[in-house]
Amino acid sequence: MSITIYIDADACPVREEVYKVALRHHVPVVVVSNSYLRVLGHPLIKRAIVNDSFDAADDYIAERADASSIVITADILLAERCLNSGAIVIAPNGKPFTNDSIGSAIAVRAIMVDLRAGASGDNIGGPLPFTGADRSKFLQALHESVVRLKRG
Repeated sequence: MSITIYIDADACPVREEVYKVALRHHVPVVVVSNSYLRVLGHPLIKRAIVNDSFDAADDYIAERADASSIVITADILLAERCLNSGAIVIAPNGKPFTNDSIGSAIAVRAIMVDLRAGASGDNIGGPLPFTGADRSKFLQALHESVVRLKRG
């Protein structure tokens, strides 16, 4: 089985960490964005620039994700699409999206969208700031996912 890591890269804070794990395990990475992003110059690292239409990067990743893929994204709806294809999905903070957790994540997302829409100037807030602990959890989760896929 040929493993591929896909990064939903436009707002991804862990690209360098993905490169580190991928190179250690000799796993190809596809960095998907709708604008030019500098990527590590290595044969295992590929850049895919999609058009700027709504969800173009998500569509690119979801159409290619399968049971031999690891997808890095904070996008809950993309995570659901990739899980439905059998992919492993990890958020940049190291939290895995699973078939058991995705339903509640979608529900919370919908509630937050509604709260923000009705906030009228109140600061509802967004995700928590990204921390060094998040980076460590991400590295561990990605390493474990690659090892699990390699073992079959």
